[in-house]
Amino acid sequence: MFGVRGETAHLAWYRTGEAAAEVAFLHGFSDSARCWEPLLGELPGIRALAIDARGHGESGLPDEPIRYAGHRDDAALVLSSQPRDGGVVVVGHSMGAMAAAYLAASRPELVRAVVLEDPPPGGRREQPAGSWSEPQWLADLRALDLPARIARGRSADPGWPEDELEPWAVSKAQVNPHLFDLPFEEAAPLTDLLAATTCPVLLIHGDTDRGSLISPDYAARCAEAAAGDFHAVHIPGAGHSIHRDNRPQYVAELTTFLDHHRSASLGGQG
Repeated sequence: MFGVRGETAHLAWYRTGEAAAEVAFLHGFSDSARCWEPLLGELPGIRALAIDARGHGESGLPDEPIRYAGHRDDAALVLSSQPRDGGVVVVGHSMGAMAAAYLAASRPELVRAVVLEDPPPGGRREQPAGSWSEPQWLADLRALDLPARIARGRSADPGWPEDELEPWAVSKAQVNPHLFDLPFEEAAPLTDLLAATTCPVLLIHGDTDRGSLISPDYAARCAEAAAGDFHAVHIPGAGHSIHRDNRPQYVAELTTFLDHHRSASLGGQG
Protein backbone atom coordinates (compact mmCIF):
# COMPACT_ATOMS: atom_id res chain seq x y z
CA MET A 1 0.00 0.00 0.00
CA PHE A 2 1.08 3.61 -0.40
CA GLY A 3 3.09 4.95 2.52
CA VAL A 4 4.43 8.21 1.10
CA ARG A 5 2.40 11.09 -0.33
CA GLY A 6 3.95 14.05 -2.13
CA GLU A 7 3.23 16.89 -4.51
CA THR A 8 5.09 18.13 -7.57
CA ALA A 9 3.68 21.37 -9.00
CA HIS A 10 -0.09 20.78 -9.33
CA LEU A 11 0.21 16.99 -9.07
CA ALA A 12 -0.34 14.70 -6.10
CA TRP A 13 1.51 11.39 -6.12
CA TYR A 14 1.95 8.35 -3.88
CA ARG A 15 4.78 5.85 -3.34
CA THR A 16 4.85 2.56 -1.53
CA GLY A 17 8.00 3.63 0.32
CA GLU A 18 11.03 5.88 0.35
CA ALA A 19 13.03 3.77 -2.10
CA ALA A 20 13.10 4.55 -5.81
CA ALA A 21 10.01 3.31 -7.62
CA GLU A 22 10.40 0.64 -10.29
CA VAL A 23 6.81 0.76 -11.57
CA ALA A 24 4.65 3.86 -12.16
CA PHE A 25 0.85 3.60 -12.41
CA LEU A 26 -1.37 6.03 -14.36
CA HIS A 27 -5.11 5.70 -13.72
CA GLY A 28 -8.08 6.04 -16.04
CA PHE A 29 -10.65 8.80 -16.41
CA SER A 30 -12.57 9.52 -13.16
CA ASP A 31 -10.33 7.17 -11.13
CA SER A 32 -7.43 8.24 -8.89
CA ALA A 33 -3.99 7.02 -7.89
CA ARG A 34 -5.43 5.26 -4.85
CA CYS A 35 -7.60 3.12 -7.12
CA TRP A 36 -4.41 1.09 -7.75
CA GLU A 37 -4.03 0.07 -4.11
CA PRO A 38 -6.20 -3.07 -4.32
CA LEU A 39 -4.10 -4.29 -7.25
CA LEU A 40 -0.86 -3.55 -5.39
CA GLY A 41 -2.00 -5.96 -2.72
CA GLU A 42 -1.58 -8.68 -5.36
CA LEU A 43 1.93 -7.49 -6.30
CA PRO A 44 4.01 -7.95 -3.13
CA GLY A 45 7.45 -6.43 -3.19
CA ILE A 46 6.75 -4.01 -6.04
CA ARG A 47 8.12 -0.53 -5.42
CA ALA A 48 5.34 1.54 -6.91
CA LEU A 49 4.52 5.16 -7.69
CA ALA A 50 1.05 6.35 -8.70
CA ILE A 51 0.02 9.81 -9.87
CA ASP A 52 -3.32 11.62 -9.62
CA ALA A 53 -4.01 13.00 -13.10
CA ARG A 54 -4.83 16.70 -13.35
CA GLY A 55 -8.39 17.34 -12.21
CA HIS A 56 -8.52 13.94 -10.50
CA GLY A 57 -7.87 12.74 -6.98
CA GLU A 58 -5.98 15.39 -5.05
CA SER A 59 -4.22 16.98 -8.03
CA GLY A 60 -4.91 20.52 -9.17
CA LEU A 61 -6.25 21.55 -12.54
CA PRO A 62 -4.28 24.02 -14.66
CA ASP A 63 -6.46 26.38 -16.67
CA GLU A 64 -5.51 25.07 -20.11
CA PRO A 65 -6.96 22.65 -22.67
CA ILE A 66 -7.09 18.99 -21.69
CA ARG A 67 -4.77 17.05 -23.99
CA TYR A 68 -2.82 13.83 -23.71
CA ALA A 69 0.41 15.71 -24.26
CA GLY A 70 -0.40 17.48 -20.98
CA HIS A 71 -0.95 14.17 -19.19
CA ARG A 72 2.37 12.98 -20.65
CA ASP A 73 4.16 16.08 -19.44
CA ASP A 74 2.60 15.72 -15.99
CA ALA A 75 3.83 12.15 -15.69
CA ALA A 76 7.29 13.16 -16.94
CA LEU A 77 7.43 15.99 -14.42
CA VAL A 78 6.70 13.68 -11.51
CA LEU A 79 9.00 10.91 -12.71
CA SER A 80 11.84 13.37 -13.25
CA SER A 81 11.42 14.60 -9.68
CA GLN A 82 11.61 11.12 -8.16
CA PRO A 83 14.59 9.01 -7.13
CA ARG A 84 15.03 6.52 -9.97
CA ASP A 85 17.38 3.72 -10.93
CA GLY A 86 17.05 4.34 -14.67
CA GLY A 87 13.73 4.06 -16.48
CA VAL A 88 10.62 2.63 -14.86
CA VAL A 89 7.91 0.34 -16.14
CA VAL A 90 4.82 2.48 -16.72
CA VAL A 91 1.42 0.83 -16.31
CA GLY A 92 -1.61 2.76 -17.52
CA HIS A 93 -5.34 2.13 -17.75
CA SER A 94 -7.57 3.81 -20.36
CA MET A 95 -6.76 7.55 -20.21
CA GLY A 96 -3.64 6.65 -18.25
CA ALA A 97 -2.68 4.05 -20.85
CA MET A 98 -2.81 6.65 -23.60
CA ALA A 99 -0.74 9.02 -21.44
CA ALA A 100 1.74 6.17 -20.95
CA ALA A 101 1.89 5.61 -24.72
CA TYR A 102 2.61 9.30 -25.28
CA LEU A 103 5.31 9.16 -22.60
CA ALA A 104 6.99 6.04 -23.97
CA ALA A 105 7.02 7.47 -27.49
CA SER A 106 8.63 10.79 -26.56
CA ARG A 107 10.55 10.29 -23.29
CA PRO A 108 12.35 6.94 -23.68
CA GLU A 109 14.86 7.84 -20.98
CA LEU A 110 12.06 7.69 -18.42
CA VAL A 111 10.33 4.50 -19.59
CA ARG A 112 11.91 1.06 -19.54
CA ALA A 113 8.74 -0.75 -20.65
CA VAL A 114 5.05 0.04 -20.82
CA VAL A 115 1.77 -1.76 -20.07
CA LEU A 116 -1.31 -0.41 -21.86
CA GLU A 117 -4.61 -1.57 -20.37
CA ASP A 118 -7.37 -0.91 -22.91
CA PRO A 119 -6.25 2.52 -24.17
CA PRO A 120 -8.46 4.50 -26.55
CA PRO A 121 -7.38 3.89 -30.16
CA GLY A 122 -7.16 7.65 -30.74
CA GLY A 123 -8.12 9.70 -33.77
CA ARG A 124 -6.69 9.98 -37.24
CA ARG A 125 -4.60 12.96 -36.23
CA GLU A 126 -4.26 15.48 -33.43
CA GLN A 127 -7.60 17.29 -33.40
CA PRO A 128 -8.07 20.94 -32.41
CA ALA A 129 -9.36 21.30 -28.88
CA GLY A 130 -13.16 21.34 -28.72
CA SER A 131 -15.93 21.29 -26.18
CA TRP A 132 -16.98 18.28 -24.12
CA SER A 133 -19.29 17.68 -21.18
CA GLU A 134 -19.50 15.63 -18.03
CA PRO A 135 -20.88 12.15 -18.77
CA GLN A 136 -24.32 11.64 -17.27
CA TRP A 137 -23.23 8.47 -15.48
CA LEU A 138 -20.54 10.43 -13.64
CA ALA A 139 -22.90 13.29 -12.77
CA ASP A 140 -25.38 10.74 -11.39
CA LEU A 141 -22.69 9.11 -9.25
CA ARG A 142 -21.40 12.43 -7.95
CA ALA A 143 -24.90 13.27 -6.74
CA LEU A 144 -24.89 10.24 -4.40
CA ASP A 145 -23.23 9.86 -1.03
CA LEU A 146 -20.34 7.42 -0.64
CA PRO A 147 -22.36 4.38 0.55
CA ALA A 148 -24.80 4.86 -2.33
CA ARG A 149 -21.94 5.14 -4.85
CA ILE A 150 -20.43 1.93 -3.50
CA ALA A 151 -23.79 0.21 -3.78
CA ARG A 152 -24.21 1.48 -7.34
CA GLY A 153 -20.81 0.10 -8.28
CA ARG A 154 -21.55 -3.27 -6.66
CA SER A 155 -24.84 -3.50 -8.55
CA ALA A 156 -23.34 -2.48 -11.91
CA ASP A 157 -20.27 -4.74 -11.65
CA PRO A 158 -21.03 -7.61 -9.27
CA GLY A 159 -17.93 -9.48 -10.42
CA TRP A 160 -15.50 -6.85 -9.18
CA PRO A 161 -13.49 -7.66 -6.03
CA GLU A 162 -15.08 -6.00 -3.01
CA ASP A 163 -11.91 -4.03 -2.20
CA GLU A 164 -12.17 -2.21 -5.55
CA LEU A 165 -15.50 -0.55 -4.78
CA GLU A 166 -14.62 2.04 -2.13
CA PRO A 167 -11.58 3.61 -3.85
CA TRP A 168 -13.53 3.62 -7.13
CA ALA A 169 -16.48 5.34 -5.43
CA VAL A 170 -14.30 7.86 -3.57
CA SER A 171 -12.54 8.85 -6.78
CA LYS A 172 -15.77 9.84 -8.52
CA ALA A 173 -16.45 12.60 -5.99
CA GLN A 174 -12.88 13.88 -6.41
CA VAL A 175 -13.20 14.69 -10.12
CA ASN A 176 -12.97 18.46 -10.52
CA PRO A 177 -16.16 19.61 -12.30
CA HIS A 178 -14.20 22.48 -13.90
CA LEU A 179 -12.50 19.80 -16.00
CA PHE A 180 -15.49 19.91 -18.34
CA ASP A 181 -15.28 23.68 -18.78
CA LEU A 182 -11.90 23.30 -20.48
CA PRO A 183 -11.43 22.41 -24.15
CA PHE A 184 -10.55 18.77 -24.84
CA GLU A 185 -8.17 17.54 -27.55
CA GLU A 186 -8.50 14.03 -28.96
CA ALA A 187 -5.54 11.66 -28.82
CA ALA A 188 -3.27 10.82 -31.70
CA PRO A 189 -3.73 7.31 -33.16
CA LEU A 190 -2.29 4.68 -30.85
CA THR A 191 -0.63 3.05 -33.85
CA ASP A 192 1.31 6.26 -34.54
CA LEU A 193 2.58 6.36 -30.96
CA LEU A 194 3.61 2.70 -31.06
CA ALA A 195 5.52 3.35 -34.28
CA ALA A 196 7.63 5.83 -32.28
CA THR A 197 8.06 3.54 -29.24
CA THR A 198 11.14 1.34 -29.01
CA CYS A 199 10.72 -0.06 -25.49
CA PRO A 200 8.80 -3.32 -24.83
CA VAL A 201 5.02 -2.94 -24.86
CA LEU A 202 2.30 -5.13 -23.36
CA LEU A 203 -1.22 -4.32 -24.61
CA ILE A 204 -4.03 -5.86 -22.54
CA HIS A 205 -7.59 -5.75 -23.86
CA GLY A 206 -10.94 -7.40 -23.25
CA ASP A 207 -14.12 -8.03 -25.21
CA THR A 208 -15.55 -5.15 -27.23
CA ASP A 209 -19.10 -6.37 -26.57
CA ARG A 210 -18.39 -5.81 -22.87
CA GLY A 211 -16.95 -2.33 -23.38
CA SER A 212 -13.32 -2.90 -24.32
CA LEU A 213 -11.99 -0.17 -26.60
CA ILE A 214 -9.49 -2.41 -28.41
CA SER A 215 -10.67 -5.07 -30.83
CA PRO A 216 -8.54 -8.06 -31.86
CA ASP A 217 -8.22 -6.51 -35.33
CA TYR A 218 -6.95 -3.23 -33.90
CA ALA A 219 -4.55 -5.11 -31.59
CA ALA A 220 -3.14 -6.77 -34.71
CA ARG A 221 -2.72 -3.35 -36.33
CA CYS A 222 -0.85 -2.21 -33.22
CA ALA A 223 1.47 -5.20 -33.49
CA GLU A 224 2.22 -4.32 -37.12
CA ALA A 225 2.89 -0.67 -36.26
CA ALA A 226 5.04 -1.20 -33.16
CA ALA A 227 8.70 -0.28 -33.55
CA GLY A 228 9.86 -2.40 -30.62
CA ASP A 229 9.00 -5.63 -28.86
CA PHE A 230 5.19 -5.84 -28.68
CA HIS A 231 2.82 -8.37 -27.16
CA ALA A 232 -0.98 -8.19 -27.01
CA VAL A 233 -3.08 -10.19 -24.56
CA HIS A 234 -6.83 -10.65 -24.89
CA ILE A 235 -8.57 -11.48 -21.60
CA PRO A 236 -11.96 -13.02 -22.41
CA GLY A 237 -14.95 -11.96 -20.35
CA ALA A 238 -13.37 -8.65 -19.36
CA GLY A 239 -14.58 -5.24 -20.49
CA HIS A 240 -12.85 -1.89 -20.24
CA SER A 241 -11.63 -2.14 -16.63
CA ILE A 242 -9.73 -5.37 -17.04
CA HIS A 243 -7.80 -5.25 -13.76
CA ARG A 244 -11.17 -5.19 -11.97
CA ASP A 245 -13.14 -7.48 -14.29
CA ASN A 246 -10.60 -10.31 -14.16
CA ARG A 247 -7.95 -9.52 -11.57
CA PRO A 248 -6.36 -13.01 -11.43
CA GLN A 249 -5.54 -13.17 -15.14
CA TYR A 250 -4.56 -9.50 -15.27
CA VAL A 251 -2.18 -9.99 -12.33
CA ALA A 252 -0.71 -13.09 -13.94
CA GLU A 253 0.03 -11.25 -17.20
CA LEU A 254 1.31 -8.15 -15.43
CA THR A 255 3.53 -10.12 -13.05
CA THR A 256 5.17 -12.03 -15.89
CA PHE A 257 5.89 -8.79 -17.73
CA LEU A 258 7.18 -6.98 -14.65
CA ASP A 259 9.39 -9.87 -13.60
CA HIS A 260 11.08 -9.70 -16.98
CA HIS A 261 11.33 -5.95 -17.51
CA ARG A 262 11.74 -4.35 -14.10
CA SER A 263 14.98 -6.22 -13.38
CA ALA A 264 17.29 -3.58 -14.89
CA SER A 265 15.81 -0.89 -12.65
CA LEU A 266 16.77 -3.12 -9.73
CA GLY A 267 20.37 -3.28 -10.81
CA GLY A 268 19.99 -6.74 -12.32
CA GLN A 269 18.08 -8.27 -9.43
CA GLY A 270 14.77 -9.85 -10.48
